[in-house]
Amino acid sequence: MNFSLTDEQKSVRKVVRAFVDREINPYIKEWDEKGHFEKNILKRLADLQLMGVCIPEEYGGVGMDYNTLAIVCEELERGDTAFRTAVSVHTGLNSMTLLQWGTEEQKQKYLVPQAKGEKVGAFGLTEPNAGSDVAAMETTAVKEGNYYILNGSKTWISLCDVADNFLIFAKTDTKAKHHGISCFIVERTLAGVSSKAIKGKLGIRAGNTGEVFLDHVRVPVENLLGYEGEGFKIAMSALDNGRFTVAAGAVGTIMASLEASVKYCAERKTFGKEIGKHQLVQQMIAKMSANLEISRLLVFKAGWLKNNGKRNTQETSLAKWISCDAALEAANDAVQIHGAYGFSNEFPVERYLRNAKAPVIYEGTREIHTIMQGEYALGYREDKPLRKMLPAWPFKEICIAEKH
Repeated sequence: MNFSLTDEQKSVRKVVRAFVDREINPYIKEWDEKGHFEKNILKRLADLQLMGVCIPEEYGGVGMDYNTLAIVCEELERGDTAFRTAVSVHTGLNSMTLLQWGTEEQKQKYLVPQAKGEKVGAFGLTEPNAGSDVAAMETTAVKEGNYYILNGSKTWISLCDVADNFLIFAKTDTKAKHHGISCFIVERTLAGVSSKAIKGKLGIRAGNTGEVFLDHVRVPVENLLGYEGEGFKIAMSALDNGRFTVAAGAVGTIMASLEASVKYCAERKTFGKEIGKHQLVQQMIAKMSANLEISRLLVFKAGWLKNNGKRNTQETSLAKWISCDAALEAANDAVQIHGAYGFSNEFPVERYLRNAKAPVIYEGTREIHTIMQGEYALGYREDKPLRKMLPAWPFKEICIAEKH
């Protein structure tokens, strides 16, 4: 086992941290208050080649390993969950799914510009009446000649107003439950596609989240991702990547909560001494420190499995569940440490707490992940081989092997 970061990974962490301190932290309070999503951040991330950090160079990316993506997500969430979410959706849920399941033509048309950051990708699975129960989705896709006609709506879609391309899941067979779901690449410019942001959110107010509406949208047959009826498997494999980035982002929330709390402990005094000298405060700091290490190790283990081309649904689920719960606890303790000041946006910890609630819900609630882990332990759940796997890293060696 090797727990040290490579020089390249250390460099990426340094670059992203500097970017967050320069481009996000000075402005995030205002953006959060106004519910403003700063689209220029995506352009600047693209300039740093961070929108396709783990996509092979042949498809417009940088070709770094999957744990480098985790490091990027950690540092972005240290600034604000909104911008980690953007990378999670664009890279984890959309681009990595195209890399795994797309045809060569689909990769060249959609993956390459997304990996370069020239186009933005999003992911449309959740519906008003279909969240954890994916098979309950009501969006339909009816084949007519060389097109599929899509009708329905998606909700809680990150980047809904700024994405150029969506991966939309719809029923091609309304009677086949999970086996009747298919996946489509839908361009925003197609007639009948519209979106609307959701306002009044508890947290991630600086993010763009909302609804996507599909009104008789004609999608070319060549935009079917995978086979008809394969959509559920595609969605679940996509969530392995999305949950991985969410878990990594939760590590960033713990890190930010710990940094803010340690700083405040040195500044605030009660009963004649720094509050960090009080043992109950030390207990909260100790929990943050322990959970930071535990969560990061769980994330990096899942990333290691991805790097080696192995199924990681169980490990990624565990990382997502544990790290998101730990992030919510860390943010809550950070507010407690700050006392009454933690209840005000004069300090960032109240934003950390509001933001930390959402990841406990999306991409599988803590209850869903608890059930999954119980079923794995009891032998009721087993991951079967997929028709297509996410490529192992390093990508260059895989490409050479395939050619021979």
